[in-house]
This record gives sequence, C-alpha cells and structure tokens, in this order.
Amino acid sequence: MIDLPYIFVDTSAWYALLDKSDANHHAAVNFKDSLDHPMVTSNYIADEVITLARNRLGHKVAVEIGQKIWNESIANLIPVTPNDEKKAWAIFVKYSDKSFSFTDCTSFVLMERVGITEVFAFDDHFTQYGTFIVLPLQKI
Repeated sequence: MIDLPYIFVDTSAWYALLDKSDANHHAAVNFKDSLDHPMVTSNYIADEVITLARNRLGHKVAVEIGQKIWNESIANLIPVTPNDEKKAWAIFVKYSDKSFSFTDCTSFVLMERVGITEVFAFDDHFTQYGTFIVLPLQKI
C-alpha cells in the first residue's frame, strides 16, 4: 500500500498535457497545476505515452517525456508485475463488452494492488470499470 494519497496518471492525461491542440489540454494543465499530492504512473503507461508522442508529436517530444517519466521527475513510476499481468489478462478476457485495452487492465490491477483510488484521465474506461474516482470531474 502507498502511504500518501497518490493519483494515477493515465495515457489520456499525459497526452492532453503534451499536446497543446488536444481538446483537454487546458483542463489537464489546470488540474495538474492544482494537485497537492504526487502523481504515479506505470511502465505500461510510459510505453503508451512515449509511443503516442512519437507518432503524433515527433521524436523530440517523445524523448523529452520519456526521460521525465523514466527519471521520475514528473511522477513516480511503478512497474507492472508478472502477477499484475495475469490479473489484467483475466479482466481483459472477462469484459468483452468494454473497449478496455490490456494496458487499461494493467492500470486497474496496479492501482488496486497499491491502494490508489484516484486517476487523472480523460477517457471513460476507469469509470466503466467502476472502482476509481476519475479526475478532473469535467469532461470524461
């Protein structure tokens, strides 16, 4: 369990922070600037963010965000464990009616494992899973 009230950061939030043309950019920046507790993310989210940034914003932006995530200057990085992967696979298989990615499922399991209840995200997957408080409370 994590002692401090951390917030988990999803790919959708990282991308909104990076891309000034993203519809959620201003909400993401304002929310991040208002946070009074630390952010965490996973190695699976890091992979998605770096790849998405590379494909949409270029190599330089991908390297910049990747370095900040890997050296943990913007968030604590929690690795997804092999046991997390097994549990995530079970969730992925179970929810055929949802559009959860496997990475979403690893995020659900990791958050449950370490006791994080809040997620900074702009997609509805965490709300659909039903266990977490999705922030900011605006557009999801």
